[in-house]
Amino acid sequence: MELKLNRPICFFDLETTGVDVAKDRIVEISIFKVYPNGNKESKTWLVNPEMKIPFLSTQVHGITDEKVANEPTFKELSGQVYTMIKDSDLAGFNSDRFDIPLLAEELLRSGVDFDMKSKVSVDVQTIFHKMEERTLSAAYKFYCGKSLENAHSAEADTMATYEILKAQLERYPELENDMKSLSEFTTRKKSVDFAGFIALNDKGQEIFSFGKHKGALVEKVLEDEPGYFGWIQNADFPLYTKKVLTAIKLRKLNNKLN
Repeated sequence: MELKLNRPICFFDLETTGVDVAKDRIVEISIFKVYPNGNKESKTWLVNPEMKIPFLSTQVHGITDEKVANEPTFKELSGQVYTMIKDSDLAGFNSDRFDIPLLAEELLRSGVDFDMKSKVSVDVQTIFHKMEERTLSAAYKFYCGKSLENAHSAEADTMATYEILKAQLERYPELENDMKSLSEFTTRKKSVDFAGFIALNDKGQEIFSFGKHKGALVEKVLEDEPGYFGWIQNADFPLYTKKVLTAIKLRKLNNKLN
């Protein structure tokens, strides 16, 4: 079954130095872009992370310091990456919880003002876990009847994810072949930032989901305790969380002025 698209969608996968969204770096990125007219394009880049790749990470994806020593940094590639994804929805395997947040951090760190306001995301892993509860290799075997060769290669994982989503749509007629609907189905919780530090309550208002102000309205905390904003901005929070918090603060100031 082919995907019904109103706009392009980019399936992508990252290999990284680790799993800390705020601190770790991309060492390989693969993007497979599908257009509404059926056209497709694919790009894969090795990336110099400008830090040592931990041995345990190399054991997973096979990418060594030597392999990326002469490759471009993500900042050098950021323009090409953003150009490819800026008009597209995004999809991946565990992408909502890991790949999209980490990609956002890398883009913001490179000076690209990335956000998801005009995009939806489809996490193929969530569909799989809601329906079957397995891993990517098992998902590929289960849905596509094939063994996943070169697992933990960004390109192999990206193409497998694309094939799995199409097979999932074939298998589960209750899933609507529409990216917005699939995004809603795969969204685990209503969070405003990728890391989940700022969520939405039942009224659609931003609240903190951690710490001493857990459950409190963000706007009220910023008004009652102005120093809390500064603490978050100077602490080790993801850049996208800081960006969201700044936008909320500016919105409140503009509302006061108007």
